[in-house]
Amino acid sequence: MTGMEEAIISLLEHPAEVRLSRSDESARLFYDFRETTRVSSKWLCAVVKYLPKDAFLVTAYLTDKIKAGETLWPTR
Repeated sequence: MTGMEEAIISLLEHPAEVRLSRSDESARLFYDFRETTRVSSKWLCAVVKYLPKDAFLVTAYLTDKIKAGETLWPTR
């Protein structure tokens, strides 16, 4: 993920989709598709944990597809 800091910030500000984590109800998965990465076209995912008085980035990674789970945004 070295060199992708700006992409992660942009993802958190303007995600294409946000899903509820199936393994942690206090975590949200932010997704945006990137045409160009070091390993071809991939989804960029950032996992954010929400606590009652805080929120923080847990991890970010590239993936081939969006994980299953309830879509929180955009609402349909």
